[in-house]
Amino acid sequence: MSTATSTETKELAPVSTESLAALLVAKERPQRPSSLSTSLTFGWRAMLKIKHVPEQLFDVTAFPIMNLLMFTYLFGGALAGSPTDYIQFVLPGILVMSVVMITMYTGISVNVDIEKGVFDRFRSLPIWRPSAMVGYLLGDALRYTIASVIMLTVGLLLGYRAEGGFPGVVASIALLLLFSFAFSWIWTMFGLLLRTEKSVMSVSMMVIFPLTFLSNVFVDPRTMPGWLQAFVNNSPVTHLASAVRGLMAGDWPAADIMWTLGWSALFVLVFGPVTMRLYNRK
Repeated sequence: MSTATSTETKELAPVSTESLAALLVAKERPQRPSSLSTSLTFGWRAMLKIKHVPEQLFDVTAFPIMNLLMFTYLFGGALAGSPTDYIQFVLPGILVMSVVMITMYTGISVNVDIEKGVFDRFRSLPIWRPSAMVGYLLGDALRYTIASVIMLTVGLLLGYRAEGGFPGVVASIALLLLFSFAFSWIWTMFGLLLRTEKSVMSVSMMVIFPLTFLSNVFVDPRTMPGWLQAFVNNSPVTHLASAVRGLMAGDWPAADIMWTLGWSALFVLVFGPVTMRLYNRK
């Protein structure tokens, strides 16, 4: 009996700190996850948030449809003679405007996570630092795709016909998603820089509204005053809308496509490092 008790006591004796440290060091550690893996994980997290809060899809469903119906039937007769003729011009433009406008919600999501303290946990993980930001943008790419599909479906019901066919539509949406991904870095910067989500939304609106309305989304810039044409013709939204409109019409607007790709690269190269610097210092 005493022998059994002695054995149990020996087995239950506390392990010294040195022995425990040696045991942990000797054990093989798991490999560090790759940047692609962590980015896709955060992207999946953004998609799960949509699943649990489906109201987030309101801005990619009701808002684009409302814009398309309102501008087509209110201004179609005055600007193009009939809504049917006008929708051929305005649908690609409203598609661009709707997707560009909802990019600001990326910054709002970032700001909300900061206020809740979620980012403190992300930064303590042994992962690639930009993966959290990239994950937000990848998750939002799904929302942009949903908005594009809904807009095109409603447009087809209203009489829009894409002369470029399926390849032209796919190419135009791919270009739009690429630009939106790059453009969203601006809002992630604001999400880290500003204190509340309301301030992020206010500043974003002040930037987006002039940029989208002072473009060729709704009308041909040739009808505008000369001083305004100089701004509109060099706007990134104008180049994007012209590229999307041309691809859907079956053309290949090389100049506008190159301008759009150039603007996208500029946004990433300028606002990407600024965003990460703010993220590391937050």
